Amino acid sequence: MLNLGLVINPWAGIGGAVALKGSDGAEIRAEALRRGAEPKANARVRATLELLKPYTEQLHFFTAGGQMGEVLLHSLGFRHTVIYQTETDETQASDTQAAVSALMQHRLGLILFAGGDGTARDVYTVCGEEQPVLGIPAGVKIHSAVYAVSPKAAGEILVELCTGKALELASAAVKDLDEDQYRAGNVKARMFGYMKVPASPLMQQSKESARAAEPQQVQDIVEYLQENLEDDTLYLIGSGSTCMALKTELGIDASLLGVDAWHNGQQLLKDATAEQLLTLARQHASVKLIITVIGGQGHVFGRGNQQLSPALLRHIGRDHLIVIASPGKLQSLQGRPLLLDTGDAELDQELAGPIRVITGYESEALYALS
Repeated sequence: MLNLGLVINPWAGIGGAVALKGSDGAEIRAEALRRGAEPKANARVRATLELLKPYTEQLHFFTAGGQMGEVLLHSLGFRHTVIYQTETDETQASDTQAAVSALMQHRLGLILFAGGDGTARDVYTVCGEEQPVLGIPAGVKIHSAVYAVSPKAAGEILVELCTGKALELASAAVKDLDEDQYRAGNVKARMFGYMKVPASPLMQQSKESARAAEPQQVQDIVEYLQENLEDDTLYLIGSGSTCMALKTELGIDASLLGVDAWHNGQQLLKDATAEQLLTLARQHASVKLIITVIGGQGHVFGRGNQQLSPALLRHIGRDHLIVIASPGKLQSLQGRPLLLDTGDAELDQELAGPIRVITGYESEALYALS
């Protein structure tokens, strides 16, 4: 019998689609709900656990009550023992820490947890570097390398464990940033420590900052894009410093970490929500999305841009995606593919495959997107 721990932060990621850049704190959670956001962390973990259904008989989970693990495991038919009960559905960081502390009493081979960087910090606070863990990505911002690149990837790692393959362990960084500063456009992740995770190419890499030597390369990309913008086309421009350079040149009152809309020389939206973007896109016959790559990690969708919903991406279509990245940013991936984690497995498959990446003025690269 393989005994695993599972702790879900049920509120992780709730601020993403409504442009709140995070989910930490009761006030942000309340605002996200007011804007119509829905919790999706359990759905993310379901995508992981579905891959383990063939191995139900050999698995036993130790978990927390309610939406922190119990409800999902019960619905999927996995054997489980509840070792911590929350006092309210409005779970806090203290609940994550208490649940992990309870799990540590059972000498588990691996503890699974779902959330973002804040959740990783909570887990690290309790178990340090001794207890092997595996993060299932469910948060808005994920700089830490303790997460798999997607829920499906986490499931694939666990399948290897269930089939008797030895999993080597490696130390991975736990990072987080101040969400208030993040919302103000200041991105500076702080290192908190390391945890032991499976040494697998399916694990996420730490985010890299832009290289100081790249301004000219980024400017070349911007110049090329400006010369090729089409009239009567709605352009949705994503987050990140490379996209920000384009927004600045276009004279947009831009958001570094949000999605903005531009049409025929006018800005239509700033730091838009998923609902606002989809509504606007449906009002235009021609829509294109300009998006960049997270350096070091390789994510195109699913990290810090949950406003780009599956419904919006399907409406835009793969042929109208404009991916931009400096050569240095692509080199930082060290041959790893660009990554998809839209939250919709079918859409991920539809979008996967070689894709053109603009890397300079009249300069492109064909790169794998998976």
